[in-house]
Amino acid sequence: MDSRLNKTAVIALVVLALVLGLLLGAWSGLADRLFGSNPKTIATASLESMRAQNRLSVFAARYVSVVSSHQQKLGGLLNYDRTLILPGDVRYELDLSKLQSNDVSWDKSTGTLSVRLPELEVAGPDVDIKAVKEYGSGGVLSALTNANEQLDQANRDRAVQDLRKQATAAVPMQLAHQSARAAVERSFAMPLLAAGFKDVKVVARFPTDGTTEPSFIDLSTPYEQAINQAERRRAQGQK
Repeated sequence: MDSRLNKTAVIALVVLALVLGLLLGAWSGLADRLFGSNPKTIATASLESMRAQNRLSVFAARYVSVVSSHQQKLGGLLNYDRTLILPGDVRYELDLSKLQSNDVSWDKSTGTLSVRLPELEVAGPDVDIKAVKEYGSGGVLSALTNANEQLDQANRDRAVQDLRKQATAAVPMQLAHQSARAAVERSFAMPLLAAGFKDVKVVARFPTDGTTEPSFIDLSTPYEQAINQAERRRAQGQK
């Protein structure tokens, strides 16, 4: 009796194992169909997720512009000097909504997922209103003319141009581009690694990589607008 029971139990366990194997195989096939079984399918899902983020800030830096203006009258008998110290934070961003499906390509032979990035956008400056300083001297010339206002305006215009020049110089632009590539490559690589594709290489590139042509869109804020925005932020912070 015990022998027959043991034999029946063994057969039941074998049958159960076969059924579980079939179920696991069926689920594996279903999962592949639902979630994708190749890097291109996973990359497409990652692309839609990134597009939903809209904008990605990849780098930020603070620059300080120090500019001075000089004016003289009566052959140098009357002199007037004004100096402006203007700090500003600049953001480097990617507009992920510009990514399209044809910007992502999969090369099966090399196991490489290539991503073509939109141009980097340089936005700002966000002026620290508390740190803005203007000073100078003028004496008689200041009292008799509007030299003060003229030189201050000239300094402000030059300061904005100087901040823009600093922000788009070779070194910060290189750092911003590197940060953008790394962020996008990481965003595509992580889902692939989670899906088991450990040998896939993700390469993100800008359209002008490998050339001397700059790849960015200048969204710099005019001085008066930057000051108004800084004053609004300061007022909101005091509430």
